[in-house]
Amino acid sequence: MYKKTALFFGLTVISLVCSGCATVRHQVPQELVAQATVSGMPEARTFIGSEDSLLQRNLIASITEEGAQDYIGADGSKIYPLLAISGGSANGAYGAGLLKGWSQEGSRPKFKVVTGVSTGAITAPFAFLGKDYDDELEKLYTTMSTRDIMFFKGPLRALFGDSFGSNKPLEKKIKEIFTDEILKKIAIEHRAGRRLYVGTTNLDVGKFVVWDMGAIAARGDKKLFCDVIRASAAIPVLFPPVFISVKAGGRTYDEMHVDGGTIAQAFTVYRLLDPYAEKKKELGVGHIKIRARYYVIRNGYVEQGYGKVKDNLISIANRSSDTMINAQGVGDTYTIYTYMKKRGYEFYLAFIPSDYRPAKKEEFDRKQMKQLFDRGYQDALGGYDWHTAPPGMKE
Repeated sequence: MYKKTALFFGLTVISLVCSGCATVRHQVPQELVAQATVSGMPEARTFIGSEDSLLQRNLIASITEEGAQDYIGADGSKIYPLLAISGGSANGAYGAGLLKGWSQEGSRPKFKVVTGVSTGAITAPFAFLGKDYDDELEKLYTTMSTRDIMFFKGPLRALFGDSFGSNKPLEKKIKEIFTDEILKKIAIEHRAGRRLYVGTTNLDVGKFVVWDMGAIAARGDKKLFCDVIRASAAIPVLFPPVFISVKAGGRTYDEMHVDGGTIAQAFTVYRLLDPYAEKKKELGVGHIKIRARYYVIRNGYVEQGYGKVKDNLISIANRSSDTMINAQGVGDTYTIYTYMKKRGYEFYLAFIPSDYRPAKKEEFDRKQMKQLFDRGYQDALGGYDWHTAPPGMKE
């Protein structure tokens, strides 16, 4: 996450004084939350923990949409390679480099499902489309600097607004890189039974929301597609939330969405399937044996590392925020690992080597990001030594 995040969280108290100046919202009433739909698309998203949704049905039904011989293992069962890409801000350059090196090495699979959060939400569509878009990823993560992502607002704008910084440059970049052509290609893969998901946090209800980006692309809704990706990377207080228009009870409301990393740094589709597993027979796929090979790219470190902390509010806040985010990310890998192992599935984890910490002069330092990309590329080029257990657990 961005280095200044903690500072702005600390200053939230000040902004509360001016909260009465905020724009009047039309948020969804609590009793209508479960009914709210986006653009007449009930298949577009669901809350983690939902017991029944069209998105969950479509995920299971995707088995019937793929080719009969797709993902077939030696024993006749379906073996799905799945990929989860975590948040990590500028560290997303490492994951981007890893993906390109993996392609060059030759063993990168065609993933059945790709999920992404925060910077991982930006990477995920390119990872989903495959090696043909590795150069786009490299360009994205090695040519941009802080000014291409954000700028800080003036004191008055910040105190009387909903954030201390603006991500307008990133919003513009997202609209540029996710072209109509890319959406069409994502839609084609979606119709062939593959799935692309991005996670955001609905701040009104405090829940993690999973968005079916393939379904959105199939509808040709570029604005919603870009809004969801921007929301997934919208760090609360630092960046403004993204308001998404929904309908419930015959009226129009707005939902406030922020960074999915507020709740989870990475997520898996199996949390979607848990409440729905018993209904697979209804969709005619209950007889199919399915196994998973789950890959997790953690765009960060598993050890916080040494840092010089000054005895002042800013330094303490920054270090505390970094430590909490790092611990959350590591905790998410344990959650995913436990889930996979309990069901007999394979688990593979990649992360930035603890002994590789290139210095940076700004939050999005082009030179540092290039170094991280190159390191990820080289790590994968010779065959990445995937970790089969989280840090600290015997593999």
